[in-house]
Amino acid sequence: MAAEPAKKEAAANVQPIKPKAKGRGKLPWIIIAAAVVVGGGGAGAWFAFKPAEQPDAKTAADKPAAPRTAPIYYKFDPAFVVNFGGEGSARYLQVTVEAMSRDTAILDELKNNEPAVRNDLVLLFSSQDNATLMTVDGKEKLRAATLDTIRKVLTAEGANGKLIEAVYFTSFVIQ
Repeated sequence: MAAEPAKKEAAANVQPIKPKAKGRGKLPWIIIAAAVVVGGGGAGAWFAFKPAEQPDAKTAADKPAAPRTAPIYYKFDPAFVVNFGGEGSARYLQVTVEAMSRDTAILDELKNNEPAVRNDLVLLFSSQDNATLMTVDGKEKLRAATLDTIRKVLTAEGANGKLIEAVYFTSFVIQ
């Protein structure tokens, strides 16, 4: 019988097994959720602040350009004839000028203001230097100045002078 009380005493000292706490099972899910939130925020920041992609030159070249209208020319008739140069070295310049635009309305404005344009161009041409006009660079500078002069007159009259795209010398004689 002595064994029986020992068994009862041993049985009384044994504690029953408790189930695991439920809080430990949520920890991995909380870590995963935090990682998803941080990763999503990082991806959003990357997309928000990444540099804009530049289109490839090849892709841009493959696209057809918008059709341009044909150029329209206005010829100043008669040709400009001016004398220039210092005393004792009188020179003559005869130049035929044509203005180019793609807008007929601006060419009508040019025709209506031709006297003012011709006046300013005569002043421009007569102020030139012989040595400068003998070079290709000098002629190109005069052509650019001619375009600028025409644009200034048209702009002063209320027209959009920038619609005159180019000026060409179709005849250029120095004597």
